[in-house]
Amino acid sequence: MPQTDLPPFFSRTANGDLQIEQVTASAIVDQFGSPTYVYSRAAIESAFNALTDAFGERAHRICYAVKANSNIGILSVLARLGAGFDIVSYGELARVQAAGGDPAKTVFSGVGKSADEIRGALAAGIGCLNVESEAELRRIAEIASEMQRIAPISLRVNPDVDARTHPYISTGLKDNKFGIAIDEALPLYEWAHTQPSLEIVGIDCHIGSQLTDVSPFRDAAERVMKLAHRLAERGIELKHLDLGGGLGIRYTDENPPPAADWIEAIRSVVDADPLAHDLPIWIEPGRFIAGPAGALVTRVEYLKPGRHKSFAIIDAAMNDLMRPALYGSDMAIVSAGRGDGDRLEATWEIVGPICETGDFLGHDRPFELGEGDLLAVLGAGAYGFSMASNYNTRPRAAEVLVDGDTCHEIRRREPLESLWALEQVPPAE
Repeated sequence: MPQTDLPPFFSRTANGDLQIEQVTASAIVDQFGSPTYVYSRAAIESAFNALTDAFGERAHRICYAVKANSNIGILSVLARLGAGFDIVSYGELARVQAAGGDPAKTVFSGVGKSADEIRGALAAGIGCLNVESEAELRRIAEIASEMQRIAPISLRVNPDVDARTHPYISTGLKDNKFGIAIDEALPLYEWAHTQPSLEIVGIDCHIGSQLTDVSPFRDAAERVMKLAHRLAERGIELKHLDLGGGLGIRYTDENPPPAADWIEAIRSVVDADPLAHDLPIWIEPGRFIAGPAGALVTRVEYLKPGRHKSFAIIDAAMNDLMRPALYGSDMAIVSAGRGDGDRLEATWEIVGPICETGDFLGHDRPFELGEGDLLAVLGAGAYGFSMASNYNTRPRAAEVLVDGDTCHEIRRREPLESLWALEQVPPAE
């Protein structure tokens, strides 16, 4: 991604400083410190509205994937827009509720739901439990019966569609841990149909993340519709089709399709089928909504030029942003503000202070840099803070939501002493 190619709602001031909506990165760091995650409210709302506009009057539900960015400040923005939510733990459900989200508009995915999580979700009035194994289906039926409730369920089917994405975020192939093989789903639906504690409400599938081609979405929808017809033949009626998420974003040189193309690919299959053209379509976007809205702003601490490699050592690290170390992800890094240090032009390794060679945020980045300069890692709104850790006893970064010319601190930087607040020193003897 060229340094001049910024996401929507990010711009440059006249002196070249990075600006998020109407607030400069320098002003944010002056107020909240560094490193800091910065999000544009307008970008979040724009992405959500692009999906809403693509559906038009067609019945649908947009269930934001909470795992992408679970800050309750972000969730509250989406709840006010009318979003549903896709969760993968009871903790995420509690976050949705704390943010003002509606459990009845929430789907609970994930391969390892505990009994307590199932009980909690049913007690909260969960909209749908996306079931990922026969064992889980039977557990839900038993727990719902004990609670004298009816559990709304759909089976997450695995359509064996190659999403052509990173193997760690591909979820729709037959050798992935997720879902139930689509050719094994029919007898489980038939069994569920006989259980008074279960209500079949839909079919769910999710084939992967960071997809830059809509054809896998179309292929998956076609396979889901074949199963829907087999269910209809047996008198099993559905109330929705959940076709997952996974639309990619641009990090460097990717060219993902617009939201309208994704929705059109799905609707070209579903709306053409008389069985389903009136069924609400649910989707589960996460990265598409949160990713481009966020950046990790970091300060250059030291420059370490060398004969073979030159290192720009920043105050953010792999504990703050895991994607480059975990996935080998190539994320755009841009200048965000100038410090007072002497400047040196070189091709830099952008690395953090953690004692790991894998602690890098970018390789071979040409910059003219000085100590004290600010850099911003773009596209960091999804799977950034939500995957952060305290490795090396490093407090996690602050999070700031920019709304026009106003900043809201939606998560304070962690005080150092909070990192061991739950720990105890055992007796000497």
